[in-house]
Amino acid sequence: MAVTSFGDLPLADRDRAWDSAAAEKRVREWAHAQYEPNARYRDAHVWYDADAKENFTGYKLLIADVIDGRLKAVPHAVFAAAAVMQGSRGGVDLPDKDRDRVKSHLAKYYAKLDETPPWES
Repeated sequence: MAVTSFGDLPLADRDRAWDSAAAEKRVREWAHAQYEPNARYRDAHVWYDADAKENFTGYKLLIADVIDGRLKAVPHAVFAAAAVMQGSRGGVDLPDKDRDRVKSHLAKYYAKLDETPPWES
């Protein structure tokens, strides 16, 4: 199990709507990962199952989209991932040992947004 390295992606406009299904399609195309995930695809997520990195189902917490040809973190996706980490929508099935690192990763984007993560308020 693994938390992706913080890539310090540029931020999309704060008011950009988040459509995870559409973003998933764009990220796969941008990453040239139509048939199996690769490192570029991984960069759009916060967590992946290192033992199943060749399976799309092993990737969780998509926070990025391709905008004008560039991978960007979408604020509403970061907020959604943080909410899921707090139990929203049934939570997310991650190993306990990875939870703090996932929150740390997300907190770095909150800092870029001058916001406080929900687990710190």
